[in-house]
Amino acid sequence: MAELLGVAVLGAGHMGADHIRRLDQVVSGARVAAVADPDLDRAKQAVAGLDGVTVHADPLAALDAPGVEAVLIASPGPAHEKPLLAAFSRGLPVLCEKPMVPDSTGALRVVEAEAGLGRRLAQIGFMRRYDAEYQRLKTLLDGGGLGRPLMLHCTHRNVSSPPGFTSAMLINSSVSHEIDAARWLLGQELTAVTVLRPQPSSGAPQGLLDPQLVLFETDGGALVDVEVFVNCGFGYQVRCEAVCERGSARIGEDHTMLVTSAGAAREEVPQDYLVRFADAYDREVQSWVDATRQGRVTGPSVWDGYASSVVAEAGVRALESGGRTTVELAPRPDLYA
Repeated sequence: MAELLGVAVLGAGHMGADHIRRLDQVVSGARVAAVADPDLDRAKQAVAGLDGVTVHADPLAALDAPGVEAVLIASPGPAHEKPLLAAFSRGLPVLCEKPMVPDSTGALRVVEAEAGLGRRLAQIGFMRRYDAEYQRLKTLLDGGGLGRPLMLHCTHRNVSSPPGFTSAMLINSSVSHEIDAARWLLGQELTAVTVLRPQPSSGAPQGLLDPQLVLFETDGGALVDVEVFVNCGFGYQVRCEAVCERGSARIGEDHTMLVTSAGAAREEVPQDYLVRFADAYDREVQSWVDATRQGRVTGPSVWDGYASSVVAEAGVRALESGGRTTVELAPRPDLYA
């Protein structure tokens, strides 16, 4: 392996451009070797000023570019499966943003392909596992001092939803983070989903069922509720409270700058996920680079990506039917035991 890990970044949009910046300016031990995006002008703009980077419209061409030793997939979810399988066939380690593959059938194909290799190559980008507050909560729950977790109360709010955002995407895009965080924090699988819908907010685009209250049941007897509100209008907020047998713990209380002047106090509220979870993204990518350079794969697995897709699909069915929907997972391969 070269002194710096050569990374091909697939996707140069909002997320991809931020990862290109991160690999170039923040993370140690890696460099951007290639970038692929259907919009070549956008790709060129994202790597402006970087030396030795090749730019491609075809993601598979980027995988075969000179100096590429690993892949970071930051393209839209429906475009993930093909480069994931291509990376596996080339033996390239991958960090793939969530959703790994939006549909569970495709996600299972990815699981089966990697399991067939007999070794892990992919880490899935559930970055909340790398957030300092989430890690402290995980350590606290695993320690058992508060007793058995009974409930998780979660909040997920965005300033506004992008064009084309659908009611189903509140679950399979936004709440997918809470799906993985709940599985990880509790060490339990989610087994059923119910979605309740209040009267939509006047700030939501016409026809968008926003907000929603999503209720999950787990195989360990816990309950997880998620308030998802993607057009709250005032800021990006992510909170989680664990209620246990002998106490509770809450994270995400917006510990940001408090400005006092002219007889008033004003607290800043983050406006998007790249601000709120900037440190988590940095930790996640640095951890991936470090492990890859050592020939290891750590972090969320493709099984976690698959499970998230299955639960999200069940959630969408619950949203559409108005009833409780069960979650059915395929047998877990030994590789992910």
